[in-house]
Formats: sequence, C-alpha cells, structure tokens
Amino acid sequence: MRDSASGLEAVIALHSTALGPAAGGCRLWSYSDEHRMKVDALRLAQGMSYKNALAGLPTGGGKAVIRCPNRDFDREELFKAFARAVASLDGRYVTAEDVGTSVEDMLAIATETRFVAGLPASVKKPGGDPSPWTARGVFLSIGTSVRAPDLVAN
Repeated sequence: MRDSASGLEAVIALHSTALGPAAGGCRLWSYSDEHRMKVDALRLAQGMSYKNALAGLPTGGGKAVIRCPNRDFDREELFKAFARAVASLDGRYVTAEDVGTSVEDMLAIATETRFVAGLPASVKKPGGDPSPWTARGVFLSIGTSVRAPDLVAN
C-alpha cells in the first residue's frame, strides 16, 4: 500500500488466521526495493503464526513492514496512514511494535484504528515496549540450548 502524502510505502502480510486474527508487529526499516519488503513481511508473518500458536494464543500470524522514507516525513502522519490500512482489514490483522517503532507510534495508530496493541500499560491492561520480554525469551532459549544441546536441531 502507498500513501504519497505521508510517504507511506508498506506491506501487511497475513500468514494465518486459523486461530484468530493475524497478530504481529509493524517494522519500520530501510528496504532497497518492494520485493525485499514483501519477502521480509511474509517471512516474519510465518514466524508469528508459529510463535503465537506455540504460545497458545488465540491469534494467527501477521506482520507489517514500512519502508522508511528517504526524505523528510511527518512520523505521526505516516503511522496514521498506515493505521487506515490496518483499519481497512476490519480486524483480520492487529498490529503492534517491532523494530524501528515505538509506543508513541502505536498511539498515533490508535487514533485511526482499534486494531493495535503495544499501547502504554495501565492498571487494567498490560502494554508498553515489548523488547525486554523478547530479550528475556531469547536469553532463556539460549540457556536451554546450552544445557540441552541434544534438543537443538542440527
């Protein structure tokens, strides 16, 4: 999808909705071309399908990638334009933070659609920056691999 006014050039990939809406973050990255954007989005969406299923979540796998504009741009307007694309999927995809995006970006998205996670935490709901949890998962996985190398595929 494209929005010339904001500079948005993005891909939203839905790998699976078998267990529920496709869920996965939105990555803001410098891609050299549209093909690389599509390949990355599809690869990441597939990973989210497996990750969400293994975690027992009632969600499928999806991912979005936004090509970082190579010109000056209004970040809030870029994410609002992206949010309108998410909204057009009518709940089949729920976005969140990923590499290059922040809680503030999710707040901009939330002005245009309710299909967004990663908003600031509150008393009634978790939220905020997920990267510490991702880092913890990687750390624990490495520890498990070191303690039980026969469990790691060759």
